Amino acid sequence: MRTTGRPMRTAMDVASLNRRLSHTLLDLQRAIERYAVAEATDLYALAWAQIAEAPPSETRYQREQLQSFKNVLNSRHWQEEGRRRATEESRQVAVPQQPAPAWPSIRPVKKRKPASRRPPHRTGKSSKAAGTSRPQPQPQPQPQPQPASPPQKPTRPAEPPLLEAGRLWEIATELRPLLEQTARMGATTSWSLIRKRLPGLPRLHRDDESVILWLVDEERQEGEPLLSALVTVGDRQMHPRFPVIAEHLGLPCSGSPVDQRMVWSYEVLKVHQYWRHRRP
Repeated sequence: MRTTGRPMRTAMDVASLNRRLSHTLLDLQRAIERYAVAEATDLYALAWAQIAEAPPSETRYQREQLQSFKNVLNSRHWQEEGRRRATEESRQVAVPQQPAPAWPSIRPVKKRKPASRRPPHRTGKSSKAAGTSRPQPQPQPQPQPQPASPPQKPTRPAEPPLLEAGRLWEIATELRPLLEQTARMGATTSWSLIRKRLPGLPRLHRDDESVILWLVDEERQEGEPLLSALVTVGDRQMHPRFPVIAEHLGLPCSGSPVDQRMVWSYEVLKVHQYWRHRRP
């Protein structure tokens, strides 16, 4: 399974990352207040990239703050106001004035002598050539029937490119509340249903789907069951990569396929019981 590649950080490294992240969030807030669309978009992506370098327990507040910023960035009013201000600024730019063209001096026109009217010189030849014949149309070649080409097999769509670590953290932060709501309802979900509830979610690489589910549960509290178990395939069947994700999260899920399905079924039951009476 692909990982985010986040190395181990010391306390000094984490403090430095938090300081840089705080400056980025402050600049992002100022860009939003100035309706600077391009600058705010770049700072938003930079903030998620910095979050991916820190432990999830140290960036919970910053991720919630970025979620509120995203609502502003996606609002139609803010985008229209940003475009309007950008248009006004472009109009206020001074346009260099072109020098007036110098008019050419007018010269007196000399009078020309009237041309002598002489009859045109005739050659005496007839305009029609004698003995000309009308060309006969040539027969057009008939197209030869082409042999039928064999039917081509439908090609599978190419896998989407892998996303950056910051983008993975952004999707995981949006997905966790949705899985918590699914757990309270005592249900399961799939990636196709998730895309319907998260319209901005792009088509993901299979490795990125596994990393996102791992990130959702990486910040869970001690004794909390895995929300990633609620993401199923087919007719509410265990996701084929759940055993690998569970092993990376510290839940033993090895053995035969039957044993793996038993561990998964019990984990789904624990998730439903854990979140049934918890408020959002």
